Amino acid sequence: MAGQPTPEEQGSVSRRDEEALLREELAERETAYGLLQRGTALMRRGHNAQAAVILERAARLEPGKGSIVEALGRAYYNSGQHARAVEAFQALLEIDPSAAYGHFGLGQSLKQVGRRTEARTHLRLACALAPDSPLYREALGRL
Repeated sequence: MAGQPTPEEQGSVSRRDEEALLREELAERETAYGLLQRGTALMRRGHNAQAAVILERAARLEPGKGSIVEALGRAYYNSGQHARAVEAFQALLEIDPSAAYGHFGLGQSLKQVGRRTEARTHLRLACALAPDSPLYREALGRL
């Protein structure tokens, strides 16, 4: 039968389709959005250091994307990489100086590296930008 694939060719087509789907799935994972999703999923499961590695890749793909930089700062902070968290939250505030969470994260990170005066400034800013946040007020009160 001309035009009809042989059983061997059908198996080959099926394998090729599976490989194409796998390539598409891997390509999706390597988009900044896909990496952000993977990183936040890892953070939800408590794998913050692993999330930071994934989120660093996302940040390289989309430099200046606030949502990625914020997630990276949280991953660094929650994995005990406080100096890196300071850098990430500073970068977030360069992107969006009015980001209340950026000031909160930077304040918390600065506190962890022993820069309490600077930490107080950023926690006060976080409280001013989000006056209804008990989280920010409590953090300032603990400083």
